[in-house]
Parts: sequence; C-alpha cells; structure tokens
Amino acid sequence: MMNDGSFQEPRRLYRWLPGLHPTGRPWVFALVSLLLLTGSARAEESPTLASFRDQVQPVLEDHCYRCHGEGLKKGNVSLDAFASENDLLKNRELWWAVLKNVRSGIMPPADRPRLSQEEMRALEDWIKRSVFRIDPKNPDPGRVTIRRLNRTEYRNTIRDLMGTEFNAEEEFPPDDTGYGFDTIADVLTVSPLLLEKYMQAAETIVRSTVPTVSKVVPVRTLAGEDFEGVGSKDDGEKMSFYKDAQLSYTVNTSQPGRRRIILELQVRGGFEFDPGECRVSFRSDRKELFHGSFGWHDGKRFQYEFEDNWKAGQHKLGFELKALTPPEKKTSSVDMRIASVRIEGPLEKEKWGRPKNFDRFFFKDDPETPEARREYAREVLRRFATKAYRRPVDARSLDRLTAIAEQAYSPEGKTVEEGLAQAMIAVLASPRFLFRVEDVDPKSNAGTFPDLDEYALASRLSYFLWSTMPDDELFGLAARGELRKNLAAQVKRMLSDSRAERMVRNFAGQWLQARDVEAVAIDARSVLARDDGEEKEFKIEKEAFRVFLAEREAQAKAAAEARARGEAVPEAQNFNQVRRSGRFRRVFGQPRVDIDDALRQAMRRETEMFVTAVVREDRSVLDLLDSDFTYVNEKLAKFYGIPNVTGENMRRVTLPKDSPRGGILTQGTVLVVTSNPTRTSPVKRGLFILDNILGTPAPPAPPNIPALEDAEMGFKDREPTLREVLEIHRSKPLCNSCHARMDPLGLAFENFNAMGLWREKERGQPLDTGGKLLSGETFEGVRALKQILKEQHRTDFYRCLTEKLLTYALGRGLEYDDVETVDRIVARLEQNGGRFSALLTGVIESAPFQKRRNVSAPDQAPAQKVGLNERTGAKP
Repeated sequence: MMNDGSFQEPRRLYRWLPGLHPTGRPWVFALVSLLLLTGSARAEESPTLASFRDQVQPVLEDHCYRCHGEGLKKGNVSLDAFASENDLLKNRELWWAVLKNVRSGIMPPADRPRLSQEEMRALEDWIKRSVFRIDPKNPDPGRVTIRRLNRTEYRNTIRDLMGTEFNAEEEFPPDDTGYGFDTIADVLTVSPLLLEKYMQAAETIVRSTVPTVSKVVPVRTLAGEDFEGVGSKDDGEKMSFYKDAQLSYTVNTSQPGRRRIILELQVRGGFEFDPGECRVSFRSDRKELFHGSFGWHDGKRFQYEFEDNWKAGQHKLGFELKALTPPEKKTSSVDMRIASVRIEGPLEKEKWGRPKNFDRFFFKDDPETPEARREYAREVLRRFATKAYRRPVDARSLDRLTAIAEQAYSPEGKTVEEGLAQAMIAVLASPRFLFRVEDVDPKSNAGTFPDLDEYALASRLSYFLWSTMPDDELFGLAARGELRKNLAAQVKRMLSDSRAERMVRNFAGQWLQARDVEAVAIDARSVLARDDGEEKEFKIEKEAFRVFLAEREAQAKAAAEARARGEAVPEAQNFNQVRRSGRFRRVFGQPRVDIDDALRQAMRRETEMFVTAVVREDRSVLDLLDSDFTYVNEKLAKFYGIPNVTGENMRRVTLPKDSPRGGILTQGTVLVVTSNPTRTSPVKRGLFILDNILGTPAPPAPPNIPALEDAEMGFKDREPTLREVLEIHRSKPLCNSCHARMDPLGLAFENFNAMGLWREKERGQPLDTGGKLLSGETFEGVRALKQILKEQHRTDFYRCLTEKLLTYALGRGLEYDDVETVDRIVARLEQNGGRFSALLTGVIESAPFQKRRNVSAPDQAPAQKVGLNERTGAKP
C-alpha cells in the first residue's frame, strides 16, 4: 500500500470480497482491477455498499479488524470475509451481535480505544437501516400470533365476566413459557387435553353461576355464630351440655308472608362416651317451634322443619339450652352446635324474587310467545357474547348461538334461562373467548402496517396492565372510537386501580423469578455449615447417619426373621435415644437461621411491593438497582438485620446508610433463586445479571464441561472458597470467555449465602468480593457494583428492561425490526430521568403495541422466525 493511501479503496474491497482477491482466479482479478481503475466500481455501487465503505468499514478497521479481520477470527467471528453484498447484508445475527457487544462496552476490549459518539452513531444507523432495513418513519410492528389466554388471564376473565372464582391453576395443566414469560403466543398452544378441560370448565362455570329460572323463593341462611348469648358471650357454635344457655337473633323482613324455617343442630361428643344430657327449645318470636332432649353423639346432625306466618318488620329467633346432668358426672365432653338456620320465604309465588346473578346475565322475565322468546334470547346473547369475545359478535355467530338456546328451551317445561345457559357454555368454549382475536381499524391507512382497531387495543391494554378483559369504561370508549384519543388518561386510571398490581406480580414475578422463591430447594443446615467452616464435618455426620439408618433397617429385618424362627430378638438401637445423645447434632439440630415458608412469602412480597412502589410513585427504574428503602415484616427484618420492626404485616422501611441491601439484586428473592441447594452460585447470579439487568447473557455452555467441584481436587490442605475454585475453572481456555463475564458479577454477591443471609466468611475464610468487569470497571463489593450498574451501565439496563417489558406486553420474542422501537423507548427514559411512566407509555404508544402487519399486503416482508430474545440466550 502507498503511504498516501492511494490503493486503500481496492484493498477495502478485497476485504469484503475475498473471492476477488489477486490470489483468486486471474480473469476475475483482471476484470475487477479494470473496473477499479476506470472508476466503474464506485459508479455501480449500491447506496448500502457505499455507506458501508464510507462510514462503517473505517470504524471496523480502526476498532475491530485487529481481532476479527485480516485473517483473524477471534471467537470465530470475521468481519471482512463477505463474498458478496448480499452475504454482507443477510447475516443479521452477526450484525446484531456487533451492535449488542459494542453498545454494552464488551467490544472493543477494555484495553482498546472506544468508539466515538460519531462512530457509534454511524455503525448503529447502518446496521438498523441497511442490515435490518428499518424505516424509522414507518417501523414494522412485527409478526402477530393469535394469543390464547394463559391460566392467570383465564381465571381473572372468568371472575370479571361471570362473577365467580375458578381455580385455573388446579383445573388446567401448566402453561408453557417462552423468553421467560407465560404470555408468549407461540408457546400457548392447545392440546387435546386442554381442549377437553376448557369444555368441562365452561359447563362447570355456567352451571354454578347462571340461574335457570327468573324467580325463586328468597332464602337466607344463618350460622351458629350469628346467634349471640343473652347476657353472656356465648354463641351458637359451641354450647356445653353442662351449662345453661340462651341465644337469639333478630331477623328484619320487608314483606309479610309464610316462612319455612329449617333448623339443623349438631351434637359433638368427645371420643369417649359422656353421660351428659340437655333439653333444647327453639322459638320464633314467642311461638315455640321445637323442644327436645339430646344425649351424647359423635358429630350426629339433626334437622327440623317448621312454617310460620310473619308480618313485615322484626322477628326474634330464640334458642335455649337447659343442662339436665350435674357437672360432676362429666367424664368426657359433649357440646351442642347450631349448624344452620335456613329461612325460606315469603312462600307465596307472587312474592318471589330474582335468583342470584340474574341481573348479571338477564334483564326481564321469560317472554310468553316464541317470537318474543327468540328476540329476548338473541339480545341476551348479543350482550354476553360481545363482552366475552371482547368485541361485537358478528350476526352469523349470533344466529348460531340463538339456535343453540332455542333448541334447549323449546321442550315443554324448559325455561328460556336454561336455553341461554346452554348457549353461554358454547360461548365460553369458543376460540373467540379462549383466544385474543384482533382486527385492524377500518378507518386506518390500509397500507402495510395499519392500526389495530380500538377493541383490540382495549384488550391489549387491559391484559397488559390488569391481566384480564377490558372493563365497561374501556369497552365503551372502544365502541365510540375514542380510546386512542383518551389513551393517556386511561393508562393513568388503570395504574391507580388495584388490578394493576397483577402486572407487577406477573411481569416482575417472571422477570425476577419471584414466583419461584417459595419452591426453590435450600438446605439451611448445609449452607450454614459451609459458612461456619464445618461443611466437611457435616458431610461426615450425614454419611454416618445414613449408615446408621441402613444398619437399623438390617437389624429390623434380622429381628423379624428371628421372631419367625422363634428365637430371642436382640434389642435394637433406640432411634430417640440416639437422637438425644447428640451423636448427630448437626443432622438433627435446629439451624440458627432457617428459611421457612413464612420467610419465603415475605421475600416474595418484598419484591412485589418494592416494584409496585416504583410503578405507583413513578420513580426512576434505576431505583430497582439500588435504593434506600424496602419492605419487610418482623421476620424478614430480623433476617436482614434491620431493627425496630414488629408484627407480621409488611411495611416500608428506610435502610441504614451502611446497609448492603437496597434494590432487587440484594433482596432475598433474587439471592435465593440464583443459588444452589447447599451453596451459593456465582455463575447463576452472574448469568442472572447478564440476562435480566444488562441484556447480554453468555451463550450456553459447551458440552462436556467439567463440574466446578472437580477444580477443588487441587487443594489438598484445605477447603477452598468458591472464588478460588472458579479461578482454576476459568483458567481453562474453553471456560474463560464466558466465566470472565459472569464470575466478577456473581462473586460480588458472595457476602450473601444461599439463603440470602449476610455473612463475612465462607468455609471459615474471609471473603473477597472485588472484581473487574469485562467492560473495564473495577469495584470492591456489592455496593460499588450496584453503583457501577446504576451509573455506567444505565443505558444497558434501560434497554434490557425495555426489551423484557415489550416481550411480556406483545406476547412474542423481539425481532430485528423492534430495535428502533427499543431505542426510542430508551431515549425517552434518558430524557425523563428513567421514570417508569416513560417506559410504560413508550411501550403502549409504540408501533408494535398499536399496529399490526397487514397480511394481505402484497409487499409484506416475511416475518422473522427467530426473535432478538433468542440472540440473548432466552429461548422458549
């Protein structure tokens, strides 16, 4: 090359067209040389190639080719070995990795000069515009797969639509997850088993909630505890046979008429017979309805039925128990209980009332003529199906539903409500209910990316923020075509509603794995033994106990055989005596700190309440990384070492200035779910941060990687710390590249053991929690690391959180087309100090949330089959 660079252009061309290098075919080289000399190559270059030459290739030469060019392929990556322009552009996965690594500071390496802002902008723009082919003025909203309601959404939707609780978690098989969430359409499939479950559920729900008549006898049921003692604290739940008692309850009635009163009593005797007897009387006002004597029974129930005429007003029901046996004859126990008092009436048919839930589904009595019945059925089903389908039901579907109802109520003696209930079963089993059907706005520009219609937008909004169907206000705005113009106000209203906590539970519960904290296996004894330097002794004792149990089992077997032969049986070791002897104190002893169910629940609630505070108070999302407050109850506060907190209720506390807590990363939830059962896992904790905080997870481990414990064999004189073991493991070339990214992050949290408890030592040795990130920053301990993440890696966290929330909201993995959307939301976060409202409104106002691809458009680009999340290691 000439010093003045006169041959620089041909040399650059050879770099990305190796097939045209002088070492290739002579005629090709001659042709290309001729073109270069005449200037024709420059004239025929596409704008994409020209921008690559002028803007991108100089950046790659200055910062990348030292490791990834000119014959070098570090990490099996070469940036100058493209055979054609098409080859240059089609390798989107490579350029996505380039964009991700450069943005995160992983590349260039920490000891090399960084890209300037201008160089970074040129590289980003070229990758987004030329490789990903993103049009910033009309971004592609991405592919759409029709989404099935997951179990949580189904349960909430049934509650709002039908007014009843249905335990979908018990009745349906678990939902599959993709990209870390159970809202992903591609994995929410319908198996034959689930289809059958949906059919059964529809029938069960309708049968239990939808009335089949328009009028019923009014019924009121009283429990024993409703009857209060006259001049005493007694109630009807428990009255001794050996003590007199008088109880009463006053009933208010608005209508006169005949009443049927059904009294049910229960005699509850102890296990042993008791001679106690009593006499009982029951009155309505001053009229005695019943009297009788009772003796001991083991839980036997007695039912009596009476009728009485009541006027409108107050009526006093009285109950009296008279003891017949002196207390000194009591040998066990025997009590009387008022199981229930059921009041039916007025019994006159003209005074009957509406059954429960009638007004939820119906609006008048059964019409008399067939035509009127049909019109009434059609209107009831139109209202119900429109609400269930989250959009107006079409005429054809409504005709079918009406026909189902008509066939069911037509036989003699059947009510119109019975027929409508049958049609409602069909509605709840319909794909239009089970799936979130979306359509485009007919008024929208009929181009490639039209707006969703307002019913689809209402559903996206409600299932995103509330995990349930749209309420009446959302549905009304959608029906009037006014939801988009009132979107900001509706988001504010929905966030102030208690149902918005579902987004926190469902999104944060999966993003931060808070859902798993109550099920993760943690052996407190093993964890604390490791902290105290007694792990070896504990393992020896556990093995000795295993041997003891095996010997006991053998002795028991030998004793049984000796008895069968009629021989004397030697006395076996007494289990309780061995336990009390202290021989296995580490195995049987109560650990000084245990992670029981109550503590796990408090950890989960801490995370949920903390994230809710960031959302509700519109705080900076950076507070998620480090903060001066958290939520604890007495049990969790004691575990964290926070004084002056009492009681079971969770409350907000300000953390001491020297507290290592603060932010999600040092909450018990995250620390527990990223640990192994018997020890911490710096690898898991490092991976968690890379995946969920920085958005740059390490690739999957290669096969046949030796177990981490194998590295301990090099220590003959002592038990090494995890840091020492990881250093040996990381020294292997096959392991170094990934562990260099994970280990410094995970080791920073080694002051927290596998239960999330603070410690100063591991295996009796002081802990070293300092480190250096792959991006070059050094730190000493978890407090310093959190500040680095919050300050130097602020944008990485913004981008990662945006990608996670978009994935959850859209129900799909992100694609190359979504890079522009993510960048715009990140820019909005930067401009607004990281406030959560900027993130949320950015997601809701984005093209992927508001629009969809028009599948009928002839110029429709093919959907990406693999999302960006898979580039970051999170696969379905």
